[in-house]
Amino acid sequence: MHRLATWDDFDAVYALYMHEEVVPFLGLDPMPPEDFRPHYANLLATRRFQVVEQDGRVQGFYRTSRHAGRAAHVGYLATLAVSPERHGSGFAREMVETVIERLRADGVLRVELMVEADNHRAQAFYRKLGFEHEGTLRAAYKRAGDEVYVDELFFARLLPPLAGG
Repeated sequence: MHRLATWDDFDAVYALYMHEEVVPFLGLDPMPPEDFRPHYANLLATRRFQVVEQDGRVQGFYRTSRHAGRAAHVGYLATLAVSPERHGSGFAREMVETVIERLRADGVLRVELMVEADNHRAQAFYRKLGFEHEGTLRAAYKRAGDEVYVDELFFARLLPPLAGG
């Protein structure tokens, strides 16, 4: 079940966000819950941050946004994570395909996202879903404790318009 996140989801989102297999790829370094609260408040304020429940627990989350003006047909997918215990189960594929169909139903014809150059699993996943690498932001950021900067890869997927749309 996809739904807007609330403060009641804080503990589950924090635990997943800070999981050692997830946190390197979400743009924040590990931090205690009190330091994460302002970031979480910003996510909630977007009114576009969704959690996905399965078996009564938050198993994933994501944030979508839309471009404006001439690029209003473009949607952006960000802050996406899936519980490592769900890796390989098809959960992530189902979650992202649902997001894409919702965006498409809302008039989106192009979906964009960023993937870290060292996140090979995510790159392979998005390629399987029809996303293509369109560019690289070199030395986009540096994780705490790392010696080198990380490149981010810009991916996009064109969607066919809905029949009659």
